Formats: sequence, C-alpha cells, structure tokens
Amino acid sequence: MITSPYDKYRQSSVQTSNPAQLVLMLYDGAIRFVKAGVEGIRNSDLQKANDNLGKAQTIISELMSTLDHSYDISKNLYSLYDYMNFLLIQSNIKKVIEPAEEALSYLLNLRETWLEASKLVNGATSSVGGNHNG
Repeated sequence: MITSPYDKYRQSSVQTSNPAQLVLMLYDGAIRFVKAGVEGIRNSDLQKANDNLGKAQTIISELMSTLDHSYDISKNLYSLYDYMNFLLIQSNIKKVIEPAEEALSYLLNLRETWLEASKLVNGATSSVGGNHNG
C-alpha cells in the first residue's frame, strides 16, 4: 500500500505518462542510480554501490525488454544496453568507477537524444492535429 505523498505522486505520474515520458523516466532513474553507485564506490560504501548499480542494471534490462525489434535501431540499442549492463557489472565487481562512468555517459547521451526525438515527434503530432498555437 502506498502511504507517502511522494510515492502517490510517483505512481500517478507513471500511470498518466505517455510512452516517451516513461522512457525518459527510466533513463532518469538509471542515471540517478549509477551516480549513487559511483558515489558509493568513492566513499567505500560497498552496499550502496551494489544496491544502486543493481537498480540501474534492472532499469537497463527493462529498456532492453521493451525494444520493438521491428526497427533496425533496436538491434543497436540492445547491444548498447547489453554493453552498459556489462560495464555496470564490471564496476560493481571490481569496485572501480570508470566502467560505471562510461555507462553513465551513454545514458546521459541517450536521454538527451530521446528527449529531442520526443520533442520532434510531439511537435509533428500537434502540427498534424492542428493543435499548435501560433
């Protein structure tokens, strides 16, 4: 049962988001968890590192499972996600930040690309529908 106002807000935002917003939320979560995992390694808090890098891996696995393989780019994204998971595992096992930081850079770039693509699609959709103001 959800009790805190933040959890209620989070559940509501997930339930009312469109697919593009959900992907952005997944990227945001993965980015947040990788950063926390890196911080855990830097501070020798191995439990924090393990927990957060594991959460990032779970999100990346979710991104992998939701790819639409009817598009060629899905194969490339799948390979990149798989590589990012490998990097996070290496970072977690060896307790070094460099692989996690490499994965983080890919996540940040993918998030930015996804944000720009969703803006283009939303702009095109509103133009086609005649709902633009201006």
